Amino acid sequence: MGAVDEPRVARKWPGSTIVCAASGPSLTSADLALVRQFPLVAVNDVYRIAPWADALVAADASWWHKHEGVQGFAGEKWSIEHSTWARYRERWPDVKRLRHTGAEGIETDPTALRSGQNSGALAVGLAVHYGASRILLLGYDMGHAANGPSHFFGEHHGSLRQRSPYSTFIAKFQTMVAPLRALGITVINCSRETRLTCFPRQSLESVL
Repeated sequence: MGAVDEPRVARKWPGSTIVCAASGPSLTSADLALVRQFPLVAVNDVYRIAPWADALVAADASWWHKHEGVQGFAGEKWSIEHSTWARYRERWPDVKRLRHTGAEGIETDPTALRSGQNSGALAVGLAVHYGASRILLLGYDMGHAANGPSHFFGEHHGSLRQRSPYSTFIAKFQTMVAPLRALGITVINCSRETRLTCFPRQSLESVL
């Protein structure tokens, strides 16, 4: 276990359904409105259309810098500890950084997360720490829309613009399946479009 003074995710919603919303192009405000009764973990720019989210997670320190620490966001803010935070360590003190314990699987120590090499995987790890028994995924497209953007808002610009290695992300999610099953946690991919097939898919309407 980590030291007493390390950031730690509180088990706020044991046995609950928790929604993780990533910023894929299929994500809609209408879908987010449908799940407002559930705790919501927003990934990266999703806070822009879900400012009521309970938590916001982004892996990259450069993203937090670009968004100035998302100072108006009232929920919890999370990232993972890595070398890129050196430049910003004192700048955004309310962004809590958990220990990074690898890229694969699921971390059960609430002072740490497995990265999955993408922020959407961090959100799933947070939902586990929060106590989820069921996790619903929205916006986990893992690819561009047909002849369209890679995110619901379009594209990142400047230093954040890059080609995401979606095949790598998908492979890392596959390493999470068995640990989640062992923990008794059900994950349902409710994304309207997705290349992520390791979790069962259902429409959001049928789940609700």
